[in-house]
Amino acid sequence: MTDQDRNALLAAAVRLRTEGHKEEARQQLLSLSAAFPADAEVAYQTAWAHDVLGLEAEAVSFYERSLEGTGLSEEEHRGALLGLGSTYRVLGRYEDAVGLLRGGLERFPDHGAMRTFLAMALFNTGEHHEAVRLLLELLATSSDDPYVQRYRAAIEYYAQDLHATM
Repeated sequence: MTDQDRNALLAAAVRLRTEGHKEEARQQLLSLSAAFPADAEVAYQTAWAHDVLGLEAEAVSFYERSLEGTGLSEEEHRGALLGLGSTYRVLGRYEDAVGLLRGGLERFPDHGAMRTFLAMALFNTGEHHEAVRLLLELLATSSDDPYVQRYRAAIEYYAQDLHATM
């Protein structure tokens, strides 16, 4: 199979997934992944195809393979980190999720979804204060709600110490 064939088959499988033909996309991506086992982009798309079908346990090895390889765009790399971190959390691998998502935020500090999934994983590990802090900071910096913005300074202050009084 040529690189041109690979590109066409990958594009077709992604199109199938986005159009709602998830199982057909997964089957095509499994075949493509078998033909290109070291291809990070194919592994990422295969992981995603499993994830959208609720097949998280099967998605893990593809996410891991995608992150071990090279060739992911920056957006795909962010997606693979978020996907794997979220999948670890869903599977009860909370410490793995926290470690991966913290590392992801070091590389992509402004990624709001990654902060949110890290907060959920932190909650699962009992780190409630850190989880709420992350969510309050995200709320204060990203909300368009005029009332949140009116109290932004207070929200940011309390995010640092939920036990503080003004």
